Amino acid sequence: MNKTTTRVAEIIINELKLEDVTPQTFDADLDLVDEVGIDSMDLATIALVLRDEYGIRIDEDDYPKLTTVRIIAEYIDNKLTSGE
Repeated sequence: MNKTTTRVAEIIINELKLEDVTPQTFDADLDLVDEVGIDSMDLATIALVLRDEYGIRIDEDDYPKLTTVRIIAEYIDNKLTSGE
C-alpha cells in the first residue's frame, strides 16, 4: 500500500472502530458498503476527516464511487495532483 492508501485505511479503521485489523491487514480492495457495512453517515464522517487531513473537498456526488480504500486513496491523490 502507498502512503495515502495506508492513511485512508487508518482513518476508516479508527472512525468505524474496527477491531482486530490494522492498515497492513486491511484489504484495500474490500467493498466498504457491501463487505464492511459502512453507511452514508459513516462515509460523510470519513469525508470530513479526509478533508481536514488533506485539505480537499469530497463532493457528495462522488460518494457512490468511493467504494474501497484503494479508490478513495486514488481519488485523494488525483485531487492533490490536480490542485482541487
